[in-house]
Amino acid sequence: MSISSGAAAIAVDVETFAPRAPRRGLAQLQRLRSPLGIYTTPLLVLAVWQIACSLGKLPSTLVASPYQVAQAAVHLWQVGTPSTLGEDLRVSLTRALLGLLVGASIGATAGTLAGLSRFGEQLFNGPVQILNTVPFLALLPLMIMWFGIGDMSKILLIAIGAAIPIYINLFAGIRGVDQRLVEMATVAGAGRVRLIWRVLLPGALPGLLVGLRFALAYSVLGLVVAEQINASSGIGFMITQAQTYQRIDEMFLGLAIYAALGLAADQIVRVAERLLLAWRPAFGGAR
Repeated sequence: MSISSGAAAIAVDVETFAPRAPRRGLAQLQRLRSPLGIYTTPLLVLAVWQIACSLGKLPSTLVASPYQVAQAAVHLWQVGTPSTLGEDLRVSLTRALLGLLVGASIGATAGTLAGLSRFGEQLFNGPVQILNTVPFLALLPLMIMWFGIGDMSKILLIAIGAAIPIYINLFAGIRGVDQRLVEMATVAGAGRVRLIWRVLLPGALPGLLVGLRFALAYSVLGLVVAEQINASSGIGFMITQAQTYQRIDEMFLGLAIYAALGLAADQIVRVAERLLLAWRPAFGGAR
C-alpha cells in the first residue's frame, strides 16, 4: 500500500470518528435558551394567564388575573398598622423557619447517628419510616389536642415534615460513601473522628443537601396545613378569610406567596450546593 493511500485511509478514519456538528434544529434550540433560567417557565405561565384573563377566557368569578393579585397585594400591604399582609407574612415565615430549624437539627443528628452506627439505625429508622407514611392532616388533630391551637403545634408539625427527609437522605448519604475511600483513610492512619469529619460527612453532603431541599418544601407544605386550621394569623389564615368573604384575588395571592416561598427555598439550596460542593464536579446537563 502506498503512502498516499495510507494517508487517505487515516483521513477517512479521522472523519468517521470525528464529532459531528450539531444539527441545525438542535443548534437553533440552543440559541433559544433563556437568560432567565428556571424563571422562564413561571413567567411564561404568568403571561399566558394574564392574557387569558384579559380576553375573558377565564371567568373572573373563579380565577383572578396576575394583575388583580398584584393589586390585592398592594392593598393588603397598605391596610393596617402594622401592614396586614406584612404581619401575616412575618408570622408565617417565623413559624416555617422555627419548624425548619428544629426539624433539621433533629433530623441531622438522628441521621448522622443512624448512618454511623448499627445501634443508631435500629433506634431511629423504624419511627422515621412510620412517620414518613403518616400524612400531615392525620397528625394535626393530635398536635392540637396535645399542644393547643397556638404556634407550638404548628411549629412541631413543620418540624416533623422537615426532619424526615433530612434523616432519610443523610442516612443514605453516609451509608453510600465508597468503602474504598474509608479503607484508604484507615490505612493512611485516620482515626475515628478524622474519618468522620474528612471522609464520611463530606461524602454524605450531597445527600444532606437533597434532604434539605425536600425539607424546605415540606416546611411550606406543613405551614399550609397548619395555618388552614385554628389559626388567627399567617398566610393560611389570610386564605381562609378570603374564602369566607369570597375574595378570589386574595386567595390567589396566598397561593402565589406559598409558590414564591417554595421557589426561593429551592434557590437557596442551589446556591449552597455551588458553594459547598465546588470540590465535586458533576454533570450539569447537556447544552
